Amino acid sequence: MAKTTYNLHLKGYVGGWDFDSDYVDYVLNKNTDKEVSVLIDSLGGQFNTALSISSAFRRHGNVHVHFVGMNASAATIASMGAKRITMDRSAVYLVHQCSQSFFEWGSLNATDMQNLIDNLEKQKADLNKFDATVAEMYAARCKKKPAELLELMKVGGWLTAQEALSWGFVDELTEYDDETAPVMTEAIAADCTAHGIPLPNLQTDKQEEINAFRRFIQSCAAVFHFQDKTHINTSPSTTSTIMKKNYKNICKTLACEALEAEDDKTTLTTQQLETIEADIEAKEKSIGDLTAEVDRLTKANKDLDAKVKSLPADTTSNVVDDKKNEPSAEKTEIEKFYDTTNSAQALFDSLP
Repeated sequence: MAKTTYNLHLKGYVGGWDFDSDYVDYVLNKNTDKEVSVLIDSLGGQFNTALSISSAFRRHGNVHVHFVGMNASAATIASMGAKRITMDRSAVYLVHQCSQSFFEWGSLNATDMQNLIDNLEKQKADLNKFDATVAEMYAARCKKKPAELLELMKVGGWLTAQEALSWGFVDELTEYDDETAPVMTEAIAADCTAHGIPLPNLQTDKQEEINAFRRFIQSCAAVFHFQDKTHINTSPSTTSTIMKKNYKNICKTLACEALEAEDDKTTLTTQQLETIEADIEAKEKSIGDLTAEVDRLTKANKDLDAKVKSLPADTTSNVVDDKKNEPSAEKTEIEKFYDTTNSAQALFDSLP
């Protein structure tokens, strides 16, 4: 088939700069009376952005979505408002249940625990509503019962293009001259694992290397696992608890609000470790400098005290100070010394 010209290329994270609902609205408004062709290649992202884009496609009324590569979760939801959906024969497709991050850190009494349980029950009810909404959207497209789609979402797992066509998610499979089959790279494998997305079986030019990397990633997944709080979880068997811990000083150093942890384990990147190491070295140097300054001032204080004590005592009993009520123009050497000592001590105490 001939090469297709697309008005929109939506790739990457749904909700990111390259899959943005405002830009979708902008392009659709520029082509009000025309068919808009959209190329989608995305592993998913924000649920709310996907709903917004799906609604925009539906309101326009004449949108053609074409899937290439690996498409999951929010990317599939975004396409539901299109008039026509096609898919490259070599592409893959994934649907699953919605999820959200969970965090609870600290000691709970019976009342606190009941409040937590009540809150989790509410969150569970909300997720059930989200799943029901998505299942209704899928069912309308697939012309099947919502219960069938809910069951498929619970099972999860990648669908081939033919399976996606059989379910009714897409209307037609294509083989465009300008499209090639997706390949599994280390970056894609890492991205899938980071968001709990199962790795599909894809042909690659370096299959043995990819398989080795895949085994390594899967073996580390229980420890090194991050999950975006707005990403739709693709691993129905996951029972680990994702938490956010606010280590105030570390987060201040890394310029972040909190660190994510799974099963009480937190992973830092090499760059983050280097940032922390440099910060510690800088603070240690500052502490060393201040300690040396305090030692110097302490010695100076002792020398000054000794000098004062060595001065002859004043035997004049009738000395009248005519300027005793006037403010001193200058501080004495002892006053200046104590001002300097107190300033250094205050700076030393302010260090974390």
